[in-house]
Amino acid sequence: MLRYILLLLLLVFLARAFWRVVEGVMEGVTGQPRGAGPRRAGIQMARDPVCGTFVVPERAVTLVEGRQQIHFCSTTCRDQYRARTV
Repeated sequence: MLRYILLLLLLVFLARAFWRVVEGVMEGVTGQPRGAGPRRAGIQMARDPVCGTFVVPERAVTLVEGRQQIHFCSTTCRDQYRARTV
């Protein structure tokens, strides 16, 4: 019985190794890594002028000065910026 279990494990190991070789060859032929789907465009980030943290503009705390919109990582940074400019 143990012999059959070990033989089954060996066959599973060999099948897995063979499949990885086939995937590597296919990746080399197509030039795309396995599981690579369409690439998504990057998100333009804004830099907080107080602490320098990069933030996503849609999620940032904003302050409008004239025509310029300034993005902050938190209300604390926004308040510090207001205190410096007033």
